[in-house]
Amino acid sequence: MTSYRELLGLDNRELVSLVGGGGKSTLLFGLGNELAALGLRVILTTTTKMGREQAMAAPTICWEADADCAGDALGKRGPVMLVTGGDEHKVTGPPPRVVDRLFAESGADYIIVEADGSRGRPLKAPGLDEPVIPGSTTTVVMLMGVDAVGRPLAEVTHRVERAVALSGLSPHHTLTAADCAHILTHPDGLLGRCPSKARVVVAITKVGRAEEATAVLLQDEFASHPRVDAVAVVGKRE
Repeated sequence: MTSYRELLGLDNRELVSLVGGGGKSTLLFGLGNELAALGLRVILTTTTKMGREQAMAAPTICWEADADCAGDALGKRGPVMLVTGGDEHKVTGPPPRVVDRLFAESGADYIIVEADGSRGRPLKAPGLDEPVIPGSTTTVVMLMGVDAVGRPLAEVTHRVERAVALSGLSPHHTLTAADCAHILTHPDGLLGRCPSKARVVVAITKVGRAEEATAVLLQDEFASHPRVDAVAVVGKRE
């Protein structure tokens, strides 16, 4: 099976921000564990909120967003999960400027950031203050679940009102591959919020054998956009 690192075309040292819907946390931990298993120094974090149970499952937790704490933690087993607060349900992480500083000072080979929320929906249209991407990000991965195609917009989209405004579609409209690509790549959508120097990879997730034809349609839609550097099809994994 092709590694996440290969699918996303990552270089030897990266700050990766995950945005959109359709499996950001799964990719965060899957990529982080994969890279750490290669002996690389990996920090995982969020600039928004993520589930506490998921975060606390990491083998090493760092509760201080400074280079010394992160550097010490990077010497331990597995990827380091950096959190700064939260409650019994969610954890929070450092603001983007702190992530930028850690990338410059901590000695991490990779920092992987969950920089957006989608409440489990496969498609995301951003609010005015979303996503929360660190400025030093080298690769932005825009995720969408293949299961958004063929279903009503309101059923599969986080920030329905924003998606309607971007697309002009009814909340009850059944989404096509072209509709989904239009929402994600709209200048006022997620693509328009990516740092200008960052690579942009679209990751089509949750693809099994039954979804392969739909994934090909989505690939074709995204690949033609001049701001999209690569399109990755992420298969279902056990």
